[in-house]
Amino acid sequence: MSSKPSDSGLLSGDPRTRLFGSLCALVFMVNFGRVAFAPLLDTFRDVFGVGPGTVGVIATLAWLGSALPRIPTGYLLTRVPRHRVVLGTGLVLAGASAFTATVDSVAALGVGAFLVGVASGAYFIAANPLISELFPHRVGRVIGVHGTASQLAAVVAPLSIGALLIRAPAGEDSWRFVFWAMAAVALAVTALITVTSRRADLPDAGSADRHLLQAAVHQWRVILAGVVILGTAGFVWNGLFNFYVPYLTSTKGLSQATAQSMLTLVFAAGVPAFWFAGRLADRFPHVPLLLGVLGGFIVAVVALTFTAGLASVVAVTVVLGYVVHSLFPTMDTYLLDTLPDRHRASAYAAYSGAMMVIQATGSAVLGSFVDAGFAYDAVFRAFAGVLLVVLVGLLVLYRAGRLPDGGAA
Repeated sequence: MSSKPSDSGLLSGDPRTRLFGSLCALVFMVNFGRVAFAPLLDTFRDVFGVGPGTVGVIATLAWLGSALPRIPTGYLLTRVPRHRVVLGTGLVLAGASAFTATVDSVAALGVGAFLVGVASGAYFIAANPLISELFPHRVGRVIGVHGTASQLAAVVAPLSIGALLIRAPAGEDSWRFVFWAMAAVALAVTALITVTSRRADLPDAGSADRHLLQAAVHQWRVILAGVVILGTAGFVWNGLFNFYVPYLTSTKGLSQATAQSMLTLVFAAGVPAFWFAGRLADRFPHVPLLLGVLGGFIVAVVALTFTAGLASVVAVTVVLGYVVHSLFPTMDTYLLDTLPDRHRASAYAAYSGAMMVIQATGSAVLGSFVDAGFAYDAVFRAFAGVLLVVLVGLLVLYRAGRLPDGGAA
């Protein structure tokens, strides 16, 4: 990155720090919306009378919605300041949540899930480059803190959704109350960002980033490395966490309540993962760290399929959650620290859009295999085998000096 003002204000409560705090509040909400569908899948099956393949598509639509606007958002950022795009995503999230609360068919529910995903996808494309430019000397650290806020939403979602379902007004479909609450909070947080962004001295590092296609062409090696690593791992993770509860109840013999607790635990393990992985990414070479984490994820997925008994399920769940969530801040730090100012947001959008399209299909593919009669464990082992092939190929390329290693691109 080019030289910019010191970011020591990260700990001093200056206007940039207040803006960063409000961004952490909004990332909590956009990720809450994106993961809110997973703990409601069984509810949707009962309410709309559909099977696991259909609800898998609903979950996929939320992630597909997060994928498709990323490249268009990258183009928008060549014309509109990052903070204004962030504000727009808050409004989209509020509107999409309100719409989802009113749907009366599974098709309309899919539209709502897609729109909630759109808000999250556009947010990350605008906010992550902005955050890295607000504090250019601590990219891994702030990406880790921001990711921790996002991950807290994934931890809180199952528990808070359960509480909201209990407290929902009598006579209403209780799941609708969840989305009405999301809409109200999203509006409040968007108003807060409006105030904090006006008071902050915003960076101009992206002022030369005006050509999306040119950035993608110039940075294709960095983009491709990111897509291959996180696209494939994210595909497996998307299917795994969206079906974690039915997997544990049907395969491991856990009760519904215990399986729901395991879903919460796998996300809770990601909170310290984001926090510490961001700091590690500032200190160690990016590519070896990325490949090491990917290898750990493969081992954890395979180990999960051989667990028997609650204690082993708990242990592997913690390891799985920690390892996979370490991958995200490590990857973002690699990209945002490597990409130059003139290409950062555009190239990041190109990477993220391509990666998310691959990742988003995980739930639908897994649901289709299960509907076809394949056992969960067999599918997960096959997925891990594919990841192992990817990892070996990446190791060969790295040893041959063919992978970008995190220097100036």
